[in-house]
Amino acid sequence: MITRRDLLIGGSAAAATYAATSFFPLIAQNAPNFGAPSVVQVGFRKQKLGDMELIALNDGVLRRPLAAEFVKNAPLDQVQALLKSQNLPTEYIDIPFTAFVVIAGNRRMLMDTGFADNGPGTTGRLMANLNAAGLKADDITDVVISHFHGDHINGIRNKAGQLVFSKAKIHVPAPEFAFWMDDARMNAAPEAMKGAFGAVRRVFNGLTAEQIAQFQPGAELAPGVASVAAYGHTPGHTLFTVQSKGEKFAYVADLTNIPQLFARNPDWAVQFDMDADAARATRRKVFEMILNEKMMAGGYHFPFPAFGKIEKLGNGYDFKPVA
Repeated sequence: MITRRDLLIGGSAAAATYAATSFFPLIAQNAPNFGAPSVVQVGFRKQKLGDMELIALNDGVLRRPLAAEFVKNAPLDQVQALLKSQNLPTEYIDIPFTAFVVIAGNRRMLMDTGFADNGPGTTGRLMANLNAAGLKADDITDVVISHFHGDHINGIRNKAGQLVFSKAKIHVPAPEFAFWMDDARMNAAPEAMKGAFGAVRRVFNGLTAEQIAQFQPGAELAPGVASVAAYGHTPGHTLFTVQSKGEKFAYVADLTNIPQLFARNPDWAVQFDMDADAARATRRKVFEMILNEKMMAGGYHFPFPAFGKIEKLGNGYDFKPVA
């Protein structure tokens, strides 16, 4: 049986394997030749979990062409065939962005933040959906970050540089912070990657010890809310588990970018995974943990409402959204 402890041990050395040439191609634009993606009209969903409550908050969606490099280790025709079998488009990919709020006692913990006003026009919906769910920015007591890719951290500050959740403590994985805030690594990185390092600094530079806290993956962040090392997508990629009264939930962040592809084929590698081998191993371990512990699962790029059940499907897994 795979446990959260197994995941932590298995990923403990992964951060040391990344070279400065690792590159995350930021998704900056919608693909103009395929029309605009559809944005969900009601972009929040509430779900009880024991004495706690989960709220999925959609930040929008981007459409990108489906090129051969999107799945790094599978032929494009196989990728298109799998999409076609699920009645999905084969020329482009729609990538949704959904963060989660965990309401536990007097804590309101936002897991990842979306783009705020720093992204294309089909993104930046999180705040409106937060308000529609009955909360304001100042109600958020904690911002919990899974990793430092721009679509997860840009919502910490607006375009003017102001903190969006000004009353919240920001919690970040220590291995992720160490990687991206290393000046020597940034200086040695290729030009194409320097923008990602710069974006991290735009968000985190200037924060005080009262505003930001680093944690080691495996630490408990609040009663019933724990972090789990899930390295591979980035050097410090971390997921979070929530449990109350025997009910369990796992927020898997970017464990799988598009579940219709990478849950069903967990050994495929999306182009955004910075260490594809580590990401593949982590993906299977996490899915097995979710099955073994009978957890509900939620993912940042899962189809809205972005949480539901993980089931075995052949040599892979399938995601079934809540009704």
